[in-house]
Amino acid sequence: MTITLATLLKDSGYKLNQFKPVQIATLEAAITIKESGKKEVPYVTCLVRGKPIRLTPEEAVRQLYVMALRDDLNYPVSRMEVEHEVTFGREKKRADICVFDKDKITSPYILVEVKKPKLKDGKEQLKSYCNATGAPMGVWTNGEQISYYHRKDPNYFEDIPAIPSEHEKLSDILAERWTIDDLVRLDKLVNERKSLKDLILEMEDEVLANAGVDVFEELFKLIFTKLYDEMESGRDKKRHLIFKNYGDTETELKAKIQGLFDKASAKWEGVFSDGAKIELTPSHLAVCVASLEKVKLFNSNLEVVDEAFEYLINKSSKGEKGQYFTPRYVIDMCVKMMNPQEWETLIDTASGSCGFPVHGIFHVWEQIMKEEGLSKSHLFTTEKKPARCEDYVRNKVFAIDFDEKAVRVGRTLNLIAGDGQTNVLHLNTLDYERWDEKTSDEQWIDIYGEGWKRLRKLRVDKTSNRDFCFDVLMANPPFAGDIKETRILAKYELARTVSYEKIAKVDPADSYIVDARKRPPTFTEGLHASNETIFQTADGSYRKVKIKHQNTVGRDILFIERNLSFLKPGGRMAVVLPQGRFNNAGDKDLREYLNEHCRILAVVGLHGNAFKPHTGTKTSVLFVQKWNDDPKAGPLCPKKADYPIFFATMREPSKDSSGDKIYRAVRHSMTANEIAECIALKEKWRRLDEELAILRTKARNDNPTEGDQRRLSEIEALQAESSEEIKKASIDLDAPLLDDHGHLIVKHDLFNHDGKTEDGIAEAFIEFAKKEKLSFFR
Repeated sequence: MTITLATLLKDSGYKLNQFKPVQIATLEAAITIKESGKKEVPYVTCLVRGKPIRLTPEEAVRQLYVMALRDDLNYPVSRMEVEHEVTFGREKKRADICVFDKDKITSPYILVEVKKPKLKDGKEQLKSYCNATGAPMGVWTNGEQISYYHRKDPNYFEDIPAIPSEHEKLSDILAERWTIDDLVRLDKLVNERKSLKDLILEMEDEVLANAGVDVFEELFKLIFTKLYDEMESGRDKKRHLIFKNYGDTETELKAKIQGLFDKASAKWEGVFSDGAKIELTPSHLAVCVASLEKVKLFNSNLEVVDEAFEYLINKSSKGEKGQYFTPRYVIDMCVKMMNPQEWETLIDTASGSCGFPVHGIFHVWEQIMKEEGLSKSHLFTTEKKPARCEDYVRNKVFAIDFDEKAVRVGRTLNLIAGDGQTNVLHLNTLDYERWDEKTSDEQWIDIYGEGWKRLRKLRVDKTSNRDFCFDVLMANPPFAGDIKETRILAKYELARTVSYEKIAKVDPADSYIVDARKRPPTFTEGLHASNETIFQTADGSYRKVKIKHQNTVGRDILFIERNLSFLKPGGRMAVVLPQGRFNNAGDKDLREYLNEHCRILAVVGLHGNAFKPHTGTKTSVLFVQKWNDDPKAGPLCPKKADYPIFFATMREPSKDSSGDKIYRAVRHSMTANEIAECIALKEKWRRLDEELAILRTKARNDNPTEGDQRRLSEIEALQAESSEEIKKASIDLDAPLLDDHGHLIVKHDLFNHDGKTEDGIAEAFIEFAKKEKLSFFR
C-alpha cells in the first residue's frame, strides 16, 4: 500500500498549499507502512525526535513546517522541540513546535501551533502558550493559511508580516521599508489564503467591538487611506509605503496614518467631512494597521475591497432596505451582454457600491487599452491610465443611490477610476420631484456639484428631472419594501390599475367605440384611452375603462418605469428582478407595459444561492432595448410585433447554501481526457519515485547489484528526458484555479473567464445578438 499526503489530509481541515512541492515529495518518500491489527498505518521518522511516529494529518503539517523552519529559515533542528511542555498552574499542555532562543537555549523564542485547523481556535491556544512561556513570537498554520504574531504584551498580539530567519532579528522584519512590489510579493490574501472580510472579522473580535467607535466609519477611513497609499506607490514604484508600522511607537503611528488620511481626503474630496479624524485610540489603531498593512487592496478588478465594503455596508444598513450587493460575476455577465462603448453614456440608478458602473468602466478601459497597444496587469486598477480612460469616467459614467454610506463607498471606487472625478450622486431615484431640495443645498452642491452639472446636460427637458437620454442602464434595484407615499405614486403609470366597466346602453354608431373583439386592449392602451373610449370585447359587450390609483406598489416595479425614463430611444437596460415578476398572474400589467415600451432581449434566471447569505429570493436578469423608429437617429431598435427572445438559466450555484463562494478547481479547466492522462502520469511517476527512493537508499547503504545500478541510471535518465510528463504529473487537480492575475475563479456558467473556463451564457447571448443584428453587436 502507498499513501499520499493529499489522501491523508482529505476532509481533515488541513491543507498542503503552504509548502513547497519538494518538501511534500520528501515527506511522502519517507512514509513507511506498519500493520496495526487488520489496518495498515502510515509512519514517518520525526525530523526532531529521530524516532518513528504515526503520521496523522496534524503530524504531517507539523513535519512539513519543521522542514520549512529548517530549510527556508535556516533554524537548526537542534534548536527545536516538538510537544514542548507548557505549564498552566497544575495543568500541563503541549505546544506543537518550539524554537528556542539562540543565546538562552531553554527560553522559547517561537511557538508554532498546528493542532487547531481553524484560525480562531488555534490563535487563542497559541496566545495562551506564548503568555505562559514568555515566547515573543507565535505562528499558526493549517497548511493553507498561516498567521504570524508578535507578543507585545499579554493582551496585545501584533500581526507581523513574517518571522525572522535564523540570521535575522524581529526588528529587521519590522523596520524593512516596503515598496508596492514588496506588497505584491508578500500579499497576505494570496500567501495566507485569507480574505479582507476574514481580517475585518478578526479585528472586530479583537479590538473594534469594544473600541467605542462606529466600526463602519473607522474601517472605511483605514481602507480609504490604504487605497491612497497603494495608488501613490503604484504610480511611483520606488516610493515606500507609509501605511505600515516600521517600528513606530503607537503615538507616532497614529500621527503618520492621520497625515496620510488627510492627504487622501484632499485628493478624493466629498467622501469624508472636512477635518474628519481617525477616532481609534493609538493602541487600537496599531492593531488594525498590523492586520491591514500586508494586504494588497488593489488588483485587476477591485474585488478584494469590494467584498469588504459589502460586508460592512450590509452589516450597518444595506440589507435592512432590501438592497443587496450584486455578485461581481453576475455584473460581469451583464456588462458583456450589454457591451457598453466608449462614446456611450452609462448609469446605475440603484448603485450601492457601484459594481455595475465600475465593471462597465473596466470593460470600456480594456477596449481603449487594446486599441492603444497597452496590456492589463494585476495592478490594473491603480495604474495611471490614458487620458481617454479618465475622460470616459468623468463624462460618460453616472450612478445614483439613496443610501448615503453606499454612495460614499461608490464615490471612493469611482474617484479612483476617474483619478479624482466622479458622477456618483446621493439622490432618491424614485422621488425625482424632490431632487431640487437636494440640488439647492449648499453642502450637497459642495460634494456633488460637478457630477450634477454633467447629469443635467443629459436631461430631455431642461426644466424636469424625469426624462434623460442614457445609452446603457444596468441596475439591481431593491426588492423589499413597498412605496406608499401617494405623492410619489401619483407620478407613475405602473402605480395604477386598469379595469373595464360594463355599459348597458351604447350607440353602435358612436365614433369612440374601439373594436377589441379579436385582441383585448393592453394595459398601456387602456391607461392612455380617453374618457369617452368604449371597447367592444370578445363577448360582444361594451366596456369603459376605469383607472384606479394603488395605495402600495413594489419598489422594484416603480424602478422599471423610472429606469425606462432614463433611457433614450434605442437605449438598453439590464435589471435584476424577483423571479415572480416574470410569471405571477398579478404582474401581467408590468409585462405588457414592458412589451409596449421595449424589445425584450433576454431573460437569465440566476441560481437561488446567488444572493445568499442576504436573501434566498429567486431572481432573474431582464435585458431590454427601448423601441426606436426615429429615422433621424437611425433605427437602433425598430418596433416589431414578433421576434425571438434569448432565455437561459444559471445551473452552477456559485455559492453554497451559507452564501460562501464555491471556487473552481484546476480540474474544472481540463477535459476528461486531460484529467485521465494527468491521473495516469501521477500513478506512473509515483511508482517510479518510490522505486528511485529504494534504489538510492540501497546505493547509499548496501552494495547494489549491477541490475540495481542499471535500473537507477535508467530512471534518472528518464527523469531528465521527461520534464513535460513530470510537470503534468505534478498538477494538483484539486488546487484552486487562478486567473492570469492570481484571483480565484468562482464556479459559475455565466461567461468564459479569460479563456480559463468554458463559454457560458454571455457568449451564447452574443452569438444570438449578432445573428439578430442587434444594434450594439453589429
